[in-house]
Amino acid sequence: MTVAIKKSTGKKSTSKKAVTYSKETYLKWYEIMLRVRKFEERALMGYSQQKIRGFCHVYIGQEAITAGLVSAIRPEDKIVTAYRQHGIALSRGLSSKSCMAELYGKVDGCVKGKGGSMHFFSKEHNYFGGNGIVGAQIPIGTGIALAEKYRGTDNLAVCMFGDGAARQGALYESFNMAMTWKLPVLYICENNGYAMGTSVKRTSNVTEIYHVGDAFDIPSREVDGMSPEKVHEALTEAAEHIRSGKGPYFLEIKTYRYRGHSVSDPAKYRTKEELESYKALDPVLLTEDKILKEKIASEAEIKAIKKAIVTEIDEATEFAEQSPLPDASALYLDNYVQEDYPYIRD
Repeated sequence: MTVAIKKSTGKKSTSKKAVTYSKETYLKWYEIMLRVRKFEERALMGYSQQKIRGFCHVYIGQEAITAGLVSAIRPEDKIVTAYRQHGIALSRGLSSKSCMAELYGKVDGCVKGKGGSMHFFSKEHNYFGGNGIVGAQIPIGTGIALAEKYRGTDNLAVCMFGDGAARQGALYESFNMAMTWKLPVLYICENNGYAMGTSVKRTSNVTEIYHVGDAFDIPSREVDGMSPEKVHEALTEAAEHIRSGKGPYFLEIKTYRYRGHSVSDPAKYRTKEELESYKALDPVLLTEDKILKEKIASEAEIKAIKKAIVTEIDEATEFAEQSPLPDASALYLDNYVQEDYPYIRD
């Protein structure tokens, strides 16, 4: 099975001249992607050492999406996503220390050790997770958009999900509501080709997922998700459309995960040849190569970024190791409670 990465096409798409980006932008993209890559590699190591337990889904291969997100949207915009979410959280500004501590189940984690790999959250960073139920974040993201419209802001709700979740009934209900009420929501399907181990073509006759938006007249298009430039451009266009009051936008971002669905998945459903063909599109390596070949920045500057990121991840790992486990009494904190409920007991 091969997942085609094609030039962005689709409804409402227009051809544009090539855009030149600044040195600052390229170095920021590179730093974000490298941070995510190194964080995830260390998470895999921690899992193999049984220091990280439970489910764990890494973002390796999909880093260009995080880069494009940072440069195309605002810090005030809200983001909700699925369980392959460490990279999105890091790109939103959650610290490597708090994220690593959360993977370790420690009290200094971003959710105090209660969320684990799938359930990061940060009100400060307008990051609403990290949701473990497939497709659950789609109506949540739609509701967040409704709240933003109700408050009269021009903020977006960015609602991200995988190709597997695109088959959930809640998506169709959400699309209908969002377009009917012209909600400020950007739906993003991160299509890495496989829902767990099942290829897209085995789950629906509609294999170009962005066409699902056509049924609701939602402007929809396909995006090359292995390129931070293409992701940035598509998200910028979508954000402008939404902020103008025209309602939702849907992007199918074609990407690829180099690891299995989770740490327990050997990914035997795909060939070595397919995996290698996508490794040739590695967004981290290609961006580094572009920066150096086109003399956007010097080799010394790239080495400095690499050194800083390695130090950052080393320190995050040490922080997670040293952070204490939550006290058992924390089980009763940060929970919704209805005090007058008849079955509540002291």
